[in-house]
Amino acid sequence: MTIFIQNNKIDGLDVIRHLDVDTLEVGTHKFWFRVATNALSQWQHLPVWVFKGAKAGKKIVITAGVHGDEYNGVLSAHQIAQQLKGKELAGCITIIPTFNLSGMLQHNRDFNSSDPDVSCGNLNRHFPGNSNGNEPQRYVASIWEHLLKPNASLAIDLHTQTSGTVYPLYIFADFRIDDALNMARLLNPEAILNDPGDLGVLETVWNENGIPSITVEIGIGRYTDQALVTRTVQGVFNICHHYGLLEGEETPIKPAIESAQVTSIRAVEGGFILPSVVLMQAVEKDQLLAEQFDSFGELIHQYFSPSAGIVLSHNVESMRAAGSLVVRLIHP
Repeated sequence: MTIFIQNNKIDGLDVIRHLDVDTLEVGTHKFWFRVATNALSQWQHLPVWVFKGAKAGKKIVITAGVHGDEYNGVLSAHQIAQQLKGKELAGCITIIPTFNLSGMLQHNRDFNSSDPDVSCGNLNRHFPGNSNGNEPQRYVASIWEHLLKPNASLAIDLHTQTSGTVYPLYIFADFRIDDALNMARLLNPEAILNDPGDLGVLETVWNENGIPSITVEIGIGRYTDQALVTRTVQGVFNICHHYGLLEGEETPIKPAIESAQVTSIRAVEGGFILPSVVLMQAVEKDQLLAEQFDSFGELIHQYFSPSAGIVLSHNVESMRAAGSLVVRLIHP
C-alpha cells in the first residue's frame, strides 16, 4: 500500500514514504517522496508524478537526474508529465524527474555526501543500494525499495553525456531483452548500443529484476538541447502508444546504428583539444579526429582514428585533463 506521512504536507502536497500505484485512485497524483535525512537531520524529498489510468495496462517508471548535471533528461521528464495531463491512460506512468538532489544543487554529476569518510559517488554505480550502507547507498536503497521497484513493468532512465562532451540521441539497451530493444527502437535515436549491463547501474538492476529497461542519452550535460528534448518526449509517447498506454498512431521506426562495439579515444596528456569531426560523421582508419594545444597554443598532439567508425561523441569543452574523452566511435 502507499504509505502517507500523516499530518505532513509540503506546498499542499501529500508526503509519502512508500508508493504502491495499484492502491491509488484513477487520475493524476503529485507527491513528495521522503527519501532520507541529510547531515542536518533534515528530510530530503523527491517530486513524484503518478498518472493512473482507468484500464489495466503496463506500468512505466521514468527517472531523470540520477546524475546531477544532466538536465536534458530532467526537462524531458517535465515535458512528458505536462503532456500527460488530461490524457486517458490504460496502465500507469510514474515520473521521478530529479533523482540526485545533492548533485543537482551542486551542478555536479555525483552524489555529494557530508560524510568525510565517503567520497562523492556516482549514484549510477550504487543500485540497488544498501539500507545499512553509507549515505549514498542508503539514499539509493530507499528510492529503489519504496518508490521504483514496486511500480514498474517497463523502465526508462533519462541521462545526457557527461559534462564537457556531447552525444546525439543515443540509447543503451540489452539486446537479449526483447522489450528493451523494442523500446530503444521506438525512441528513434541515432544509435543504440547493445548493453549487457554493468554492476550497480539502474538499467542493469531493472533488467535483473525482470523489468525491461533502457538508458537514454540526450545530448550534452548541463546545457539545454531543446530539439533532442522534444524528440525524446515524442519517443516516450511512441513507446506509450505501442504498449497500449495511450491511444494514437505510432511514429514509424527509422533505422538507427545498432552496435555492440564502441572505441573511446582519450587525452594522452592535459591541454586544449579541438575536434576535427562532428557528431555522426563517418571516419576512416587513420583519419584526423582532433588536435591538442599546450598553454602557449602550440600544437602538441594529434588524435587519429584507430579504425573506421561513426563519431558518437566528442569533447565540447576544450580544456581536457589527461585520460579524459576526446572522441568516441561506434562501429556499426
